[in-house]
Order: sequence, then structure tokens, then C-alpha cells
Amino acid sequence: MRTFVFSDRLVTIADVVAAAQGPVAVTASPVRRAAMQQARGVLDDHLARDIPVYGLNTGLGGNIGHRIHAAEAEDLQASLVTARVAGVGAALPVDVCRAVLFCRLAGLAQAGAGVSLPVFDLLSEMLARDVVPVIPSRGSTGASDLVQTMSLAAAAIGEGEAYLGGVRLPARDALARAGLAAARLAPKDGLSIGSASSVTVATAALAIAALEDLAAVHVAVAALACEGFGASPHIFDARIAGARPAAGQVEAASLFRAALSGGGHVSRTSQKVQDALSFRALPQVTGPFLAALETARREVEIELNSPADNPLVIGPQGEVRSSANFLTASIALSFDTLAIAMVQLATACVQRSIKLTTGRLSGLANYLSPVGGASAGFVPMQKSLAALHAEIRLRATPASLDTIVVSEMVEDIGTNAVLAVSKLAEQVEPMRWLLAIEAMLAAQAVDLRRRIEPGPALSPVCLRVHDAVRSAVPALDEDRPTGADAARVFEALWTPQVVGELRSLAG
Repeated sequence: MRTFVFSDRLVTIADVVAAAQGPVAVTASPVRRAAMQQARGVLDDHLARDIPVYGLNTGLGGNIGHRIHAAEAEDLQASLVTARVAGVGAALPVDVCRAVLFCRLAGLAQAGAGVSLPVFDLLSEMLARDVVPVIPSRGSTGASDLVQTMSLAAAAIGEGEAYLGGVRLPARDALARAGLAAARLAPKDGLSIGSASSVTVATAALAIAALEDLAAVHVAVAALACEGFGASPHIFDARIAGARPAAGQVEAASLFRAALSGGGHVSRTSQKVQDALSFRALPQVTGPFLAALETARREVEIELNSPADNPLVIGPQGEVRSSANFLTASIALSFDTLAIAMVQLATACVQRSIKLTTGRLSGLANYLSPVGGASAGFVPMQKSLAALHAEIRLRATPASLDTIVVSEMVEDIGTNAVLAVSKLAEQVEPMRWLLAIEAMLAAQAVDLRRRIEPGPALSPVCLRVHDAVRSAVPALDEDRPTGADAARVFEALWTPQVVGELRSLAG
């Protein structure tokens, strides 16, 4: 079993990805536990002195004016939680729910919530024994994910459902089978668990990990497409990229130079003056995507390592202040930007693929078919490319532009961050298909070009993509169902081994 200690070390996206994969034994360092205990003491002191604190001795949302007597505060916790388990829709997959639980523990360990240590320890044991609260997929406005994350608090008290070893059970049964007793929440513990953006940050972290893999494969596949098309290698010249160093452009050009290094570019004798923009502008299109990805990564890791609680217990002085740090505008905006940048990648990918199949542009057999005549070759695949592109483009509509006023006009803005993340995640699958098809066409183009223009060996990166394609399908020498070929290439290309090798080869 993996272990993790919440300490002074920053929690990373890689930590979230690891936590999603299976049980994790998590603990907090003595310094963190002392800080959490101190914050809890501050809340207990405010409760004893009847100082109003949101969610401790007041109602929530529109009920903020209702005061709760100290003697009733603990007894009301269970009803406070169960009344707010209002998320709807299909449950999130168990790996995502596991990541959400880990992210909430990371937030609680920051000591801003004042959660009681027994409750923190129970949530930790749930993660270690793979008792994972079932969380609905819809309900967040991006002003905390409260009605979704309240499912964590509900499962801790034996309400709702939980996965146990991946099997969905009533939460009370799951706890009992794991040898755990349901929690008794101290005042504000329910709000401490539930008033958080843990669904946002968990799904965002998993999406970023997938996008980093996608970026590496994009660079490798586009490099092979350059080889197949006979594109000029000079487009990646560091001097050109540095002449106008727009966001990510210099880095992108460097990645393409690395992807093509160690081989001899097939077009070194090309007499073309310049190529179409889908090839020539690869650094200019890839760079903004990389920059947007880095921005999103930074914002997610800030969220992972910050106490984004409301109210927030601040410092050793024991102040408790209202906070809006749960509003995840920075994540929503960065993911909306990424979704738009993904369309740019997709559009260029489709255009490269179409040009590879157009003989008068590539100088190769039309439709990449050596048969000639009425042979369709790969041209029917252009329709699938267009359909996949439409799917990606549809999901680029910004989610952060609008919200509905709720909670008696108290929560009058929101970010829809969960939606911004989820629709971006839905772009990944069709983008993977686009890249698989481009790889298939690029491999065919390289093979045809080698027949008429023998040249030096491919670079290690291009060769790895070519080998992945040819391990799945032979070169096309007569018309056959290319959709089935694309499916086989998809399976061969998108394996952890191939993706990992491409990331390693490209540095």
C-alpha cells in the first residue's frame, strides 16, 4: 500500500494521480496535527464564549441569521450534513472519488478548517481501507462543491453510499466491513468537510495528468507527420521561435527539435518555399496550449496546498474570518482557456491529416493509396476527422461565463469550475482519436515516401510512433476498412508503455 504524509512538502498532481489508483495510508506530520489541534481549540473557544462563527453556531446560507446554542451545536451536525447531500447524476468513478477524498484530506491538513482530529483520522482510515464515499457527478456551481463534497461527510457518519474495494454499498455497511465506526461530528465538522472545492481540484488534477500525456503524443505524432508530408525542418529553428517568443512558443519549438533529433529529415532536399500553416505554425499552436497547461497546473497545485475554507481559522492569534477562497475562478478560467487551446490543436491536427491524404499537396499517391485509379484509400477517414473535431469544438464553450443566484441571493456569483474541468476532460478522448488517425496517416505517408525518396532513418521519437502504428496495422496496399485500422492504432498508441516512452524520448 502506498503511504503519504501531509507535511511541509507540497502536494503535487502526481500525488493525486497516485492516490486515485488505490488505497493510500495517509497521515499528518506532528507539526500539522498540532496546527489542526490548535485551530480546533480556537473554534471550541469561540463556541464556549458564544462568539458567532458561520457554521459553528449559526445556520448556513440564507439561515445565517439563525443562532445555534452551544448545547445543540453537536447534535445538529448530522442533519446539517444530510440536508445538504443534494448532488445529482451518475456517481463519479471510484478512482475519481478516491482522489476527491485525498484532496479533501490535503485541505483539512492545512489547519484552516478547524476539523476535529478524530474526524480527520477517520477520513484517513477510510482512504487507507478503501472505503470511498460515492459522490454524484453534478451539483457544484464553483462556489465550493458543497452539495457534492457533503457526500464525504455523510459517508463518515454512515449515511449515503461508499465503495468498498470498488463495490458500492450503504456507507454504514462499508464502514463496518472495514472495521471502522461511524464518526460523531463535532460542531462545524460537517461544514469543514463539505465546504470545499475538492471535486474541482481532484478532477482537475486528473485531467492535467491526461493532458500532459496528450501533449507528448501530439508532439511525437506531429513530428512524424512532418516527416511524411516532407515539411520543412526549418520551422523549428530556435532563432525563429525566439524572434517572437509568444507564450510557450520557444518551448514548443524545442520539443519538436528534440522529437526530430537523431534522424534525418526526409525533406531536407525539399524545394518548397513554405508549408501550410498547420505544419509551419506547429510551435505557434502548440506553445499556447503548453502555456495554458502550465497555468492550469499552477492553479490546481495552489488549491491543493491551501486552506480554502470558510470560515477560515487564521494563525496563532486564533482569529476566525469569513473567506471566499472556495471560489475557484482561477481554475475555471484556466480550464476554459485550455479547452479553447485544445480546439487549436485539433484543428491543426485535422488539417495536417487532410493534407497528408491530398496527393497534389504532399507529392505522394492521392489519398495515400498506392492502388491509384478509383481507390478511396484514406480519404473517407476525413469524415471521421471532421466529426471528432466538431465534438472537441462543441466542448470549448466557456463554462465560467454565467451562473445562477442561489441561497437567498447570498451566493450570487459562481465559476462552474467542475463543469469547466469535466467538459475539457471530455475533449481528451476525441483528441486521442484524432492523434491516432494522424499517426496512422503519417506512417503511411512515410512508407510511401521511402519508396520514392529513400532517406536516412527516422528519429527515435518518430520511429517509436511508426513502430506503434505498424505493430497494429500493415501499410495500406489495397482498399480496406480504415475505421477498424484506426481503432487498432488507437489501442496500440495509447498504452502507458508507449506514452511513457514518448515522454522519455522527448525529454
